[in-house]
Amino acid sequence: MKTFSMTHVGQRREMNQDYMYTSETAVGNLPNLFLVADGMGGHAAGDYASRFTVEKLVELISRSAQKEPVAVMKEAVAEVNRLLLAEADADASKAGMGTTIVAATVQGHSLIAANVGDSRLYVINSEGITQITRDHSLVEEMVRLGEMNKEDAKDHPDKNIITRAIGVFPEVSADFFEIGLNPGDIILMCSDGLTNMIEDEEIRRIVLGQRDIVEKAEKLVEAANRNGGKDNITVVLIEPFSDEVKEC
Repeated sequence: MKTFSMTHVGQRREMNQDYMYTSETAVGNLPNLFLVADGMGGHAAGDYASRFTVEKLVELISRSAQKEPVAVMKEAVAEVNRLLLAEADADASKAGMGTTIVAATVQGHSLIAANVGDSRLYVINSEGITQITRDHSLVEEMVRLGEMNKEDAKDHPDKNIITRAIGVFPEVSADFFEIGLNPGDIILMCSDGLTNMIEDEEIRRIVLGQRDIVEKAEKLVEAANRNGGKDNITVVLIEPFSDEVKEC
């Protein structure tokens, strides 16, 4: 396995409210762990929400007694939601804060992922780019209900209104995904500061067109900034079978 991650404040924001975590080695009963969070809230509250959520998730997962990855993640997400709500209740300056989260672990040839909000996970290979997670956003809900087509959704003024987040309601429901992975697959996790600035096919072209994983991430961030950089940009890239590919 080979991984690389980076985050950038972008061109318009003064503070980076994204936060990430990567571990190629075991965290509790998970063989590895990757997290991306995109905070929301007033000055500093979004930054606090994303960092608190990621750090607590790592802590909760590391000591979870659950064995199955989905059970581990589900339990941790529910608990971190409760903890973040308590933080907001205890400090008026943090009222209304929340964060998205996308989490992933690779177990053999399987990818297990969870998401709340509109941060995304993709699988990219020579055949295409596939969004695995499903956005919890107002516009995406309208697309699913047939009230709007995908082309109109891309530039809709309400595209950044999310319908689920950590720390907003007493109960939160994450979506879980499990898919098979093949040699040559590249996993991309990112905040919407990337996907709002670059179309999916351009993301794929950039990822497949670079020499190594570091350059892939750097070129993605450069492209998002070149296209406006309206939000913080976070990218986590995972090449799960990099060793196997080298041996071929």
